[in-house]
Amino acid sequence: MSTPTAAQRRFVLVVAILASFVSFLDGTVVNVALPAIDRELGGGLAAQQWVVDAYLLTLGAVILLAGSLSDVFGRRKVLAAGLIGFGVTSVVCALAPTIEVLIVARGLQGIAGALLVPSSLAIIIATFEGPAESRAIGTWTAWTSTANLAGPVLGGVLVDLLSWRLVFAINILPIALTLILLHRLPADRPREAGSRVDVTGAVLGVVGLGLPVFALIEQSRFGWGSPVVWLPLVVGLAAFAAFLVWESRAKAPMLPLDLFRARNFSAGNLATFFIYGALSLGFFVVAVFLQQVAGYSATFAGLAAIPSTVLLIALSTLFGTLSGRLGPRLFMTVGPLIAGVGYLLMLRVDASADYLTQVLPAIAVTGLGMAITVAPLTSAILGAVHSGRSGIASAVNNAVSRVAGLIAIALTSLIVGSQLDLDGFHRVAIVTAALFAAGGVISLVGIRNPRSQAAAS
Repeated sequence: MSTPTAAQRRFVLVVAILASFVSFLDGTVVNVALPAIDRELGGGLAAQQWVVDAYLLTLGAVILLAGSLSDVFGRRKVLAAGLIGFGVTSVVCALAPTIEVLIVARGLQGIAGALLVPSSLAIIIATFEGPAESRAIGTWTAWTSTANLAGPVLGGVLVDLLSWRLVFAINILPIALTLILLHRLPADRPREAGSRVDVTGAVLGVVGLGLPVFALIEQSRFGWGSPVVWLPLVVGLAAFAAFLVWESRAKAPMLPLDLFRARNFSAGNLATFFIYGALSLGFFVVAVFLQQVAGYSATFAGLAAIPSTVLLIALSTLFGTLSGRLGPRLFMTVGPLIAGVGYLLMLRVDASADYLTQVLPAIAVTGLGMAITVAPLTSAILGAVHSGRSGIASAVNNAVSRVAGLIAIALTSLIVGSQLDLDGFHRVAIVTAALFAAGGVISLVGIRNPRSQAAAS
């Protein structure tokens, strides 16, 4: 296969960014529409939670299978299937006559979304190499992060001026554009002899990831003693244990466990769990605190975190490039520690939560820390495995980050108590800072720069 030209590489990067963008956008744009959805379709707080969680639950449960499909059937085919599925389910969401239909459609949308991110990163890994790969991942991170910036603002405008249904319908245009561009990508590499989908592993993996997360979500409503909670938890954990046993013995496993023998892959995913758990917990509680305790409007609370996203967009390509030259270890160590300092600054916040003097400095420091972290983290993990396995490697990392976020949010009540107040907010700030610090320490101890690995060999 001929080496791609610079123009071809840029085109691949554009398609990868567009394909991932719709998935990231949908995760941020829906939150501001929840009150309007409740007013029209009803269902109360529990239904609002499931409008969000149905998408995250199926996405997290299916994403490992999606990575395997990408490696077996080809990135372009899986991307096309994901885009078409995402478009169809977006239309169903926009037209949903009842809250039940909307929740089911959101779950199906999560399955389609699971096909997008691993495949888009996999085509980057297959096209770029060396320092250029790190820079490309940094660019991908920067541009897909604009979904976090555009989502709350765009969603608020659509809800206030038109209808919450357009929050889902806006996906159609970028999906159509991406599908058109997708046909101009180079053909997928020939399928490797003997490669196939591990059906048994796929079923065990979906059940093993999905049911425990379902139990964590529902425990706040039913309690740990309810069979609605403990039964899915027990079955899910048993299925996950069976999944690991099966994958260790299968001839063509969905998740080759030998991936974790690569030091940067295993250490990077462990760091991901703590870093993204911290990120999800921290931003979730900040958004709720600013509205319920400090009296911010929903729009202003959504806008409060934008400086963090702006820093991520502005600096991710830079730190991705530096990581390609200097190695990821320094950035993966320093970045989470700086982000943790940002949440320690939240301890200065009082009940008034003055934005300029209390909230903004903490948000900005956290954003700087994440900008230093994200692209080097992704590069270290995907660079630790062969490019032919980049689909499943990306899927593992995305599954880890999604499940970490779901677990962190589900356990919020244990940290905060029955009702969020200033003391509970400060406890969350300390826990979040500790999780970020753990991610930095794990990176310091576990991550090795490529040169160091070569010298050790």
